[in-house]
Amino acid sequence: MKEEYDFSKGKRGVHSRDLKNFHLPVYLDPLLEEYYQKIALKKNQDLSTVINTILQKEMELHDSFM
Repeated sequence: MKEEYDFSKGKRGVHSRDLKNFHLPVYLDPLLEEYYQKIALKKNQDLSTVINTILQKEMELHDSFM
């Protein structure tokens, strides 16, 4: 390792990315995934769309009780 490093020509933020578009993966229990995957296939939709619809309805239901 060098004794000193020269960062005078470095540029800040070159390798950073915007976190507002960063999505964390969500892992489903295998039984849940299989169940909702069948529903997605019947509806000709992808699994993410089906799960997002279910979660949206759950959020609306939760908000109606508050």
